[in-house]
Amino acid sequence: METGTTITKNHWRTFVWVVLSGFVFIGGAVSIFIAASSYFGNVEQQRAQNRASLYHSTLIGALERFEHLPFILARDPFVIAGASGGDLDKLNRRLADFARSANLDAIYLMDKTGLTISASNYDSETTFLAHNYGFRPYFTDALAGKRGEFFGIGATTSRPGYFIAEQVVDADGVVLGVIALKLDLSGLTQAWREGGETVFVSNADGVIVLSSDESWRYRSLFPISDARRKAIALERQFANEPLLPLDWSQYAPDRAELNGDKYVYAAAQVLPLGWTLHFLADEGRIRERAWFVLIGAVILALGVLIFAVYLRGERIRAALQDSQADRRLLRSANMSLALEIEERRTAEKKLEAAQIELARSSKLAALGQLSASVTHELGQPISAMQNYLAAAELDADSEERKTTLQRLGGIARRMVSITEQLRFFARPGQSKMEKVDLIAVWEGAKRLVKTDLEQAEIELVEKFSKQPVYVSGNRLRLEQVLINLLKNSISAMEGVAGKNLEILLNEEDGVAKMSVVDNGHGLGDQSMDQLKEPFQTSKESGQGMGLGLAISSAIVGEHGGQLLAQNNDKGGATFTMKLPLFVLGEK
Repeated sequence: METGTTITKNHWRTFVWVVLSGFVFIGGAVSIFIAASSYFGNVEQQRAQNRASLYHSTLIGALERFEHLPFILARDPFVIAGASGGDLDKLNRRLADFARSANLDAIYLMDKTGLTISASNYDSETTFLAHNYGFRPYFTDALAGKRGEFFGIGATTSRPGYFIAEQVVDADGVVLGVIALKLDLSGLTQAWREGGETVFVSNADGVIVLSSDESWRYRSLFPISDARRKAIALERQFANEPLLPLDWSQYAPDRAELNGDKYVYAAAQVLPLGWTLHFLADEGRIRERAWFVLIGAVILALGVLIFAVYLRGERIRAALQDSQADRRLLRSANMSLALEIEERRTAEKKLEAAQIELARSSKLAALGQLSASVTHELGQPISAMQNYLAAAELDADSEERKTTLQRLGGIARRMVSITEQLRFFARPGQSKMEKVDLIAVWEGAKRLVKTDLEQAEIELVEKFSKQPVYVSGNRLRLEQVLINLLKNSISAMEGVAGKNLEILLNEEDGVAKMSVVDNGHGLGDQSMDQLKEPFQTSKESGQGMGLGLAISSAIVGEHGGQLLAQNNDKGGATFTMKLPLFVLGEK
């Protein structure tokens, strides 16, 4: 009886131990999942805020790019003369030149009643001429002496746009009419869409005016009163759009639901228009990462448990074996220890490499945020400067003054080129990869730098067959790499007698190699890793920002290749771009 009672007690203790272990396991799993969800939720929210800030900056930059142009045009003698009854045909052609050079939808002049008397699209089927826009708020605001700003669907073209208007007065201060321009923002939403981001912008009425998803445009986030609907209809802001409500709700400061899907939410106010930029990130990413962490923890726990059971079995068997078995066990343990040490060393090396890559990624991320801020802050004054220079050049009364203004315009374009280099680091998304012939890439790059080669009196030698060499990539971005390398070589050969530039192209072991060889001043003591660091340059101030090789290295890396550099034995340097050859069937 005592033996049976002892067995029953042992079974009971085992049962209790298993149940308690189960509760501990479940409780631990739930705690890990909650902690991981909270952590990744904070990470995703921070990312959403950063992306919203970036898109807010690009939107503000696009809206403010031409805000000074109506002010300049309103004071243009030709515009004032046209508004006073002068030659409107000549003004039509002048406005068309302005719109074409500034890449604007339209520039047009209205009299005091809102009737369009001159327009850049005077020869288009959808011309604004003879149309009256006196009902538009931007016209009434500008006529009253205020800046007119308005977003709406074109009453003539039925295409949406952003309108900016200024009052036109003569020398005596008499109001003659209003000059306005229309800016097309479709390129901005297309960039959002191609970047795979979920972004939309709503106005003060809650109506979505810009969106990465076309089906959301002109939908409302909250109900619009009948009185406000009537006012919108009088302004014909959204044509005949019904402004139906969107299935949208914000159930927390950083969470929103759209069409039944839950998102991490961030917003930024677009002042002074009263607009709001909304950025959404899929909340499912948080759960997926939390599940991965939980599964990893469970696997680790099971591994530890299995390892503990294994060690216990080994100890039991070791107690029953003789000394020879003990020695074999000891040798086995030593081998396991050596293997673990090697694995630890390998893991430490991988960790060190990951830390280096993380530091580089953090540096580039910080550079991306700095680039977005710098390009935004410089974009507006540079654009204003170009507009003022363009207007002044048109009114120049001597060749000497026109030459001076053209030189100043060249300086402004150089400033734009510098900010464009910075914009590379703030641009999201990946390039579309396709079958590309490196011969065609070279020919495209050569056309763009041909003038520079001729002016520098450089002898160009092409050492490769004319047979196509195909790689998988983006032609324009590969052309950008070649142009950067060519311009570096041209700059490096300044002051060198007998300038020679060789272009080599060949295939080797499934890799395409294109080299740019010059006889310039060489690389000095700098390595390729130093050269491709952002802002690493030996040029004088104003001649470059040291971003060319950083951009080129990043582009080649996106294509799965390498960018190498070395000094030549007889002087000069060689830059080599290695890219995998195109394989039939790969995308």
